[in-house]
Amino acid sequence: MAKKKRKPKSAEESDGGPMLDDDKLQKRLRASAKTVVRTCMQIRAYENVLILTDPSTKKIGQALYEAASLVSDRVLMLMMPSTRQHGDEPAGAVAELMRKQQIVLAPTKYSLTHTRATRIARNDGARIATMPGITLDVFTEGGMTADFDALRASITEVGGRLKRRRSVRITSAAGTEVEFEVEPRRWKLEDNGICNRPGLVTNLPAGKVFTMPRKGKMNGKIVIDGSWDSNLLESPLTLHVKDGLVTDVEGGEMAELVRESYEAAAARLKPKDRESVWTVAEFGFGMNPKARLTGNVLEDEKVRGTCYFAIGDNSTLGGSAHVGIHVTGVLTEPTIHLDEMLLLDAGELAD
Repeated sequence: MAKKKRKPKSAEESDGGPMLDDDKLQKRLRASAKTVVRTCMQIRAYENVLILTDPSTKKIGQALYEAASLVSDRVLMLMMPSTRQHGDEPAGAVAELMRKQQIVLAPTKYSLTHTRATRIARNDGARIATMPGITLDVFTEGGMTADFDALRASITEVGGRLKRRRSVRITSAAGTEVEFEVEPRRWKLEDNGICNRPGLVTNLPAGKVFTMPRKGKMNGKIVIDGSWDSNLLESPLTLHVKDGLVTDVEGGEMAELVRESYEAAAARLKPKDRESVWTVAEFGFGMNPKARLTGNVLEDEKVRGTCYFAIGDNSTLGGSAHVGIHVTGVLTEPTIHLDEMLLLDAGELAD
């Protein structure tokens, strides 16, 4: 198994070296929460706000509650039991609350982004910021300290280069060699940290451009050498892809763990749907210059100069794989061609 490298610790978790005292931690929590409320979500006084948290994220939820309450008196914070994995549906009562809000902030252990509850809430006009796996460190440092207005401008500029590009080819020194097709009009440019219109969904920290690969059109080999879900990889994880589905996983004990988790997800589905858990559901590349590769997927997939693939559920992107699992792997220093255009050259954004 690829050993999990130590991630930067939050002030609460640090057991040695420099450590924030409580006053400094609270100051940074308040600053990040204010950014979320006023810059990212641009909450208005008349808006209903729901903050969903669980036992692992209660301090962040409390900071968001306090910041939002300075703007609106219609703020509700709900602590719910943690789900089992990314993509699991929240309880029915939680889903019902989500669809009645103008704004949902979800700092939770596991992702609610790719769930039916989020899809229905956004269709009903909610704007939603999900923060799966958020820690005090990720919330107060790195990608969350970016200039989100500048980040939005940068993503908009890159988005202009993607128009009419259909064929994607990715290579890397680690061994990636994969080709696939995308729908040019389906690139998502909204994950820029500014979530101020009904129906928008963003991650925070933000900073990626992404899309859903065309069904059945991906073939080749993806070598994940940065991180997989919550693990920094010391040795790579290799995914073999045929016609848009992962057909084999290599990489020692880590590969065994990946197979076990996806087989368990498949076992919960009808037999005809089980193969869909291996769908290459999402492709994207990071644009946040402040983001760090720490082993926390929430920040990892935003690191400028990296790209990522997610395997599993693609229903929130308009796909047909409703499979209840969605896990991301990050590639470092990829070279990306879109048709004849060079987008990234060994991790450097091309002019």
